[in-house]
Amino acid sequence: MLRYRLLFTILVFSSTAAVRPVPGQGTAADYERASKLLDLTQKKVFKDRVDPHWLADKRRFWYRNDLPGEAREFILVDAAKGERKLAFDHARLAAALAQATDEKQRGTHLSIDDLDFSEDGTVMRFRAGDNRWKCDLKNYTLTKDAAPASAPPVEKKDRDKPPRRWRGERPRPSSPDGKWTVLLKNHNIYLRERATGKESALSQDGNADEGYSERVFWSPDSKKLVALRTKKGQEHKVYLIESSPRDQLQPKLHSFDYLKPGDRIPITKPHLFAVNPCKEIPVKDELFPNPWSIDEIRWAPDSQRFTFIYNQRGHQVLRLIAVDAASGAARAIIDEQSKTFIDYNSKFFLHYLDSTNEIIWMSERDGWNHLYLYDGATGQVKNQITKGPWVVRGVDHVDDQGRQIWFRAGGIHPGQDPYHVHYCRINFDGSGLVCLTDGDGTHNIAYSPDRRFLLDTYSRVDMAPVTELRRATDGQYICELERADISALVKTGWKAPERFVAKGRDGQTDIYGVLFRPTTLHEDKKYPIIEQIYAGPQGAFVPKSFRAFYYPQQLAELGFIVVQIDGMGTNYRSKAFHDVCWKNLGDAGLPDRILWIKAAAAKYPYMDLRRIGIYGGSAGGQSALRAVLAYPDFYKAASANCGCHDNRMDKIWWNELWMGWPVGPHYAEQSNVTNAHKLQGKLLLIVGELDRNVDPASTMQVVNALIKAGKDFELLVVPGAGHGTPGGYARRREQDFFVRHLLGVEPPDRNAPSAPVKKPVSLHAPG
Repeated sequence: MLRYRLLFTILVFSSTAAVRPVPGQGTAADYERASKLLDLTQKKVFKDRVDPHWLADKRRFWYRNDLPGEAREFILVDAAKGERKLAFDHARLAAALAQATDEKQRGTHLSIDDLDFSEDGTVMRFRAGDNRWKCDLKNYTLTKDAAPASAPPVEKKDRDKPPRRWRGERPRPSSPDGKWTVLLKNHNIYLRERATGKESALSQDGNADEGYSERVFWSPDSKKLVALRTKKGQEHKVYLIESSPRDQLQPKLHSFDYLKPGDRIPITKPHLFAVNPCKEIPVKDELFPNPWSIDEIRWAPDSQRFTFIYNQRGHQVLRLIAVDAASGAARAIIDEQSKTFIDYNSKFFLHYLDSTNEIIWMSERDGWNHLYLYDGATGQVKNQITKGPWVVRGVDHVDDQGRQIWFRAGGIHPGQDPYHVHYCRINFDGSGLVCLTDGDGTHNIAYSPDRRFLLDTYSRVDMAPVTELRRATDGQYICELERADISALVKTGWKAPERFVAKGRDGQTDIYGVLFRPTTLHEDKKYPIIEQIYAGPQGAFVPKSFRAFYYPQQLAELGFIVVQIDGMGTNYRSKAFHDVCWKNLGDAGLPDRILWIKAAAAKYPYMDLRRIGIYGGSAGGQSALRAVLAYPDFYKAASANCGCHDNRMDKIWWNELWMGWPVGPHYAEQSNVTNAHKLQGKLLLIVGELDRNVDPASTMQVVNALIKAGKDFELLVVPGAGHGTPGGYARRREQDFFVRHLLGVEPPDRNAPSAPVKKPVSLHAPG
């Protein structure tokens, strides 16, 4: 009965440790200020972005600045000349519009769009309301204007879209010459001649457990095709109970497919067939015996071979395999192997250069994520394209003819935060490296339509955005377009987070993080510390760009110093930095985080190292609980939201990538369930009953282990909630948890007669 009631009630059963209340922290006024922070900081930053509208000449563009009080201004820029100016006299145009439309107009609040300018800049065309107008800028006379039907459209901004990471061909049932169509019958593929309707079996070994699909890949000459045959994996269902559905009184049972680490996965392999005569050309699978996936099936333009990417289960082998179309002989053109893991999600790039039979490939083989140029015929590395103690963060554009690559980089400017994103260009042979951005911040760029110019916007958490116009050929600075205006934000009492750097566990590696302080900070007081943690190896999570509002600031307003840190094991640094996570997710970079917090407290004595809390969701929930289990002398309270507390209980791809396959004893050794009996501090567990990302049973198994160990804790199960338990209630309960256990203050009583009452929503029909 107790376990059943735990599913739907809140258990608050920890005896509050002796924490001396801190005057003026965790008060009703602090809660009020924190709750209003988001609304207070909205629409207080201006000129923080530029949306360019390029003219037909591709050298000029205009943009609009939105200003305080809903005012606006229009700017015209001649990129070739480096000239930025008001696009027109706003007051004179307003007067002319008022006379022409007999409607009141204000120059500071003009509602116009679709601006276009003559080559000499003396005539402007624009749209206002339902009409188009032509304005002579010499005397501001207006005439209604109908754009000629043959007029080319005004070119809008051209933000480069990154090329597709995977460049394989799309499967299609019909042959390129239109003569053949593939059919699926009884798990086998058949070939139908479209002219006669005659059908012939291509395969005969398909069955219900190991069958073919209609996803076939035709050679360009229509003489051969590749078909995929898949051996079924196991079925693994996760079941959820929706306790309080909106449309009925009784609970609902939900189920969905969800493979977990160690499960038997589907095995797909390619098969090669000739069309005339119909026959299979055997392809030996020694090079792809145990696929996690087969991707990127691609025929060479001359139909002499096809290639595909083989990702081996365990994610330590990634091969580009080529198969000879005549013999079926397979060989590895590129054979990437790692003793730890290959991050095929964020560190994969493949680009074919058919005219020269070359391949561009991404690899961490030298300890940093870089690009390599391969001979596509021999599989030999022709040269390393990028190199150095920095990483390629992604490829934006490949110019095959110009033999240049445009890419994003991290750590390329010594002395800057290595997580700042910069934009670069380099030649295929590794020469001519040009950094197109250099401002001390993280960058985002937009190219002109002809890629001659770029707009570079960069910022930091402690610096509002700056937008510059630069030359795209060499990154040469042309002029500043805008520098964000945050004066209205500052008047609200807003304070920027502070960037802070300290050495990690090895005493050499810089660990980066930020601190959020209450705007009412008094340096003569002591403030508990709360860490927001997410240590997922798929990325890095400390904020780098400017925002008027980050949630940790709201939590800080209650009387805390809130910190966020990227420890070892997270992404976008060296391979060695990343590898700390391998088979070691329980580490969560906690040794680095502890040293960072101690270093910050040494600089700022108002940070109280005796009272430290930690919170996180999903993998962050796992890490938050791990912190109080593994380091109870440091972390005193943890809130774990929808945590994947045992990596055997979570989704297969994420956990096998970082924890390895087969499932070994280290999975259990690092499980929060296995270690629940070690709990010494305060713990709040939060879970949504309908979480489809992380099985909610992962949290409930922690609950079970804690009960068996006789531990006290708090549990919040949110009916109807999914991953992250969205909604203000769970977040407020988390805030109350830290106020109670780190500040020693009882939060406002929401059940008091004077407390605001939310009217309940009727979920069911009467009766």
